[in-house]
Amino acid sequence: MIVTGASRGIGAAAAKLAGGRGYKVCVNYNQARERAEKVVRAIEAEGGKAIAVQGDVGWEDDVVRLFKTVDDRFGPVTALVNNAAVDHETKIADLDVKGLERVFNVTGPFLCAREGIRRMSTRLGGSGGVIVNVSSLSARYGGLPGDVIYASSKGALDTFTLGLAREVAKEGIRVVSVRPGLTLTDIWDRGIGKEAAIELGKTGVPMGRIGQPEEVAALVVWLCSAEASYVTGALYEVGGGR
Repeated sequence: MIVTGASRGIGAAAAKLAGGRGYKVCVNYNQARERAEKVVRAIEAEGGKAIAVQGDVGWEDDVVRLFKTVDDRFGPVTALVNNAAVDHETKIADLDVKGLERVFNVTGPFLCAREGIRRMSTRLGGSGGVIVNVSSLSARYGGLPGDVIYASSKGALDTFTLGLAREVAKEGIRVVSVRPGLTLTDIWDRGIGKEAAIELGKTGVPMGRIGQPEEVAALVVWLCSAEASYVTGALYEVGGGR
């Protein structure tokens, strides 16, 4: 399994859980090498196998190198979790093009899916596989104030999920999207802060609390399992009823 952006948050939780379920895991990261290596050590401490591979999934050369590294170390990927993302809070009236391009960047999931399909597709000699795109509940309602760009990028990711699922369904590949709601990850540190996010969960979520990365990871890993063998082209929400 390759998990992009797996040095922290939902990605790290998914990588650890997958490692415990028997997957050989590639922990992809862009800049946080120490965090990624910590995730690898946690997987290995439980008897699993994992490697940390640097790569900015927004760049084609990095994506090709990422998958080639996994080929050499573990063999062809059978599960891909497109988790890497960035945020940039701004009102649309104040947005700058660089911020827009940085956040509204679905190049990474497209490139990773391309490389994954080339290895998974039964039409191309593969044994099948699963692609899970980590989206956001904000794709449905437009996001919090100042977060329209991020929400819109996740809407594009959901559309990609639905279309790609139909495109590769007969090639042994399932494609699904997981939409987390308010989840306690480091992404809040670049916005309103974790404490404010926790308080928002108490009033803005029917269950009265913010979610944990492990709760999202549990669904991600289940969707990659044989138990979800008839699930594709679906959008799953993990948001406490929000």
